Amino acid sequence: MANSRKSKFNLQQRVADALTPVVPQGSSLLLGLSGGVDSVVLLHLLVQLSQHFSWRISALHVHHGISPQADEWAEFCTTLCAGYSISLTVERVDISPLRDMGIEAAARKLRHAAFERQQVDIIALAHHRDDQAETLLLQLLRGAGVRGASAMQIFKPRENVPSLLRPLLDIERGKLETYAREHGLRWVEDDSNEDVSYPRNFLRHRVLPVLAQRFPAYRTTLARSARHFAEAAELLDELASQDASTAIADERLSVAVLRQLSSARGKNLLRYFLAARGAPIPDTTRLDEMLRQLCVAGEGAQICVTWQGWQLCCYREHAYALPVTLPAADFSIIWQGEADIGLPASHGVLRVERVTGLGFSLEKLQQAVVTIRPRHGSEHIKLDLQRPRQSLRNLLQQQAVPPWQRQLLPLLYCGDELVFVPGVANAAGYLAQEGEEGVLFSWNN
Repeated sequence: MANSRKSKFNLQQRVADALTPVVPQGSSLLLGLSGGVDSVVLLHLLVQLSQHFSWRISALHVHHGISPQADEWAEFCTTLCAGYSISLTVERVDISPLRDMGIEAAARKLRHAAFERQQVDIIALAHHRDDQAETLLLQLLRGAGVRGASAMQIFKPRENVPSLLRPLLDIERGKLETYAREHGLRWVEDDSNEDVSYPRNFLRHRVLPVLAQRFPAYRTTLARSARHFAEAAELLDELASQDASTAIADERLSVAVLRQLSSARGKNLLRYFLAARGAPIPDTTRLDEMLRQLCVAGEGAQICVTWQGWQLCCYREHAYALPVTLPAADFSIIWQGEADIGLPASHGVLRVERVTGLGFSLEKLQQAVVTIRPRHGSEHIKLDLQRPRQSLRNLLQQQAVPPWQRQLLPLLYCGDELVFVPGVANAAGYLAQEGEEGVLFSWNN
């Protein structure tokens, strides 16, 4: 890497400096390869650096099918990767179901979904400093808050999915184009990048050139602002984490604690709670309404606010965030010994484990047909052999099972006898004795 004094040396070193602190030797990196100059340059750099750090490089090209040239771009990426002897995955996606989001947003959502499915350590993306400036301005023009204004991060560690790395984020587009020309690299041009009907292109071609005349260092100063916003967002997360220690438990939010906070702090905690549940963050108007309803509701109020396929519900002074589910179904499924019992969509899966001396007696269950059914009302279960049966309705109320969960519970019967209600009740007369073959049922919803 030290045999050149041209821009190649500087750019290689800058990228190596961004990679080596967070990418251990031997890691697998997958590049999001569009075929444009930015990703082509990053591919060239990663291939060279991988020889020094033993990184395993691969690439993914997402074929959106939007442009008439989409097939040509996929073929270009295939040929390019073959020349480097690295593997390329071409994933075709259909944006038509998401067109209401707008073409750019739909394409971005499907791209990131494709990245998250990859079995690698890190996803490398070719965003650069010009992209960062454009993103920050777009977010501000949309009225984004501190988190949105923090724009993109160079490194974003994530759980259960590959981390994101943008090693070119501090590099200007012009330097990448210079590098590409010096090294004789070829790339594709997307004609839609000239279409100023797209907000980002409008900024790039109409606004930023004018801004550059008066503020030539705008890329650097806007990147600095994005870092300031990112630090502020981190502080807000730390504050929310402190509030959550007393407000959030068992994946539910205490409304009583929420009421004690100022409006700004309450919204911060509510955002934190929704993000922790994996829910999309609602816009300001919807978030204000959520906070208002939660804080003014009486103790027995049952609130349910829906947005983007999710719902925020309140029960017994606690808020729950969960995906909107399909209505409860009517079904009757016979268990014939299988390990997984698939139920209608919103009712999840019952899993079965063979054990000894635990769970339900297999011999007793074999005395009649075992079925799984939904609630219909008026069910009773015998929890104690010395006492009368108890109403399932009363048990659900005693254990504070939220109303929206009650109709989704799969109930297990042996003949006409209710034997098992997940997380709520087990019939005493069917429990396995010491040394007896038994089965454990667990509900995954």
